[in-house]
Amino acid sequence: MSDNKDVDNKNDEYEKYCYLCRRPESQGKLIYMPNNINICQDCMQKTFDSFSGGGMQFIDLSNLPNLNSNQFTPVNDIPNRQKVKKKKEKEKKQEEPELSLSSIPAPHEMKAKLDEYVIGQDYAKKVISVAVYNHYKRVLTNTMDDIEIEKSNMLMVGPTGSGKTYLVKTIARILNVPLAITDATTLTEAGYIGDDVESVLSKLLTAADNDVEKAERGIVFIDEIDKIAKKRNTNSRDVSGEAVQQGLLKLLEGAEVEVPVGAGSKNAMVPLATINTRNILFICGGAFPELEDIIKARLNKQASIGFSADLRDKYDGDANILQKVTMDDLREFGMIPEFLGRLPILFSLQSLDEDMLVQILKEPKNAILKQYQKLLSLDGVDLRFDESAYRAIAKRAMERKTGARALRAIIEEFMLDIMYQIPRDDDIGRVTITGDYIEGNGSPLIEMRGVLALEQE
Repeated sequence: MSDNKDVDNKNDEYEKYCYLCRRPESQGKLIYMPNNINICQDCMQKTFDSFSGGGMQFIDLSNLPNLNSNQFTPVNDIPNRQKVKKKKEKEKKQEEPELSLSSIPAPHEMKAKLDEYVIGQDYAKKVISVAVYNHYKRVLTNTMDDIEIEKSNMLMVGPTGSGKTYLVKTIARILNVPLAITDATTLTEAGYIGDDVESVLSKLLTAADNDVEKAERGIVFIDEIDKIAKKRNTNSRDVSGEAVQQGLLKLLEGAEVEVPVGAGSKNAMVPLATINTRNILFICGGAFPELEDIIKARLNKQASIGFSADLRDKYDGDANILQKVTMDDLREFGMIPEFLGRLPILFSLQSLDEDMLVQILKEPKNAILKQYQKLLSLDGVDLRFDESAYRAIAKRAMERKTGARALRAIIEEFMLDIMYQIPRDDDIGRVTITGDYIEGNGSPLIEMRGVLALEQE
């Protein structure tokens, strides 16, 4: 009996749905029928209207001897991942809200916390801190009188591995708000194979544990946004480019959207929830390959003939040419003006140099080398790196030209044998990684526990 009560109490947390249209009870009163079949008033009215002429006699389904109740699939059998939680107004009044005006970190505090995890990118961290702070002030106060503050949607441009996704993940963790990260490459126009634009909000609703109110204060990060640029010289319908940009317009600006719960696309068997995107912060990011050529072409137009003329190759060696990007450059790349107009905050990230990569290895709280040191410390082994090792790793990462992503792949290569051999020998007390070992010219320095114990004495 106790197990049944627990199941009933758990089901009470979620809304009931119409058996026919899957509308939740929060959007309209339901008529309860036998066998856990619930019908909304609209569907019941449509049923009545479908009968033409004469009166209609109500039939008691429970009295029919030949009726097999297993023919009906109760709506309560919908898995919980496709249900929306009920709104608990009384509990929310008593509990302290997760994010309030007094608990939002000021921009300088937010940047200080970002500095603990993200190396460099000072300008980008300032921009995102101010934009996020202003956005949540707008959301939480909701007292704008005649002045309506617009959304602070952002578009970040930066080379691969420069930290675009990591910045957004860190800011969402600082604020403790739901975060949905999606890839624009999977999005297509509604009706075609692929994910609809509403699937972006479906992921946010899942991240908020199917709590609509919580999801409406979340953050959506759309990565690889450059992949939905308008296709050039094409005569076919651009279902994964310009059409997706058009479909995202209503989400970015703010609209009530019906979102499938627990699924990527709408169909007759998936419940729908209505989400208002007015208070959802959208951040778009992309590497925008070949955008450098567009920026260089614009800058070189200023070149002229004479002694004061700029050289045509003046910007060829500029690693941070993306910092000179403008909205006109992005329009030339293939982003439509309506889309860019709904992303008012544009900023770029710096490409990582060797010194920044060394800092990434050393300084962040969750630096990857610190993670390996923690793993080996659980086996009682002290893992150390000398300065030449840091430089050797950063140098190899620069050669791969994939930013900070290359660091993990390089470290995995030389740490494989160490992680494999150390658990076999309990006498190993310290391992020191050198630059020669990274370059393949030597081996790590291994010290035994007995020697270390004598040194400490």
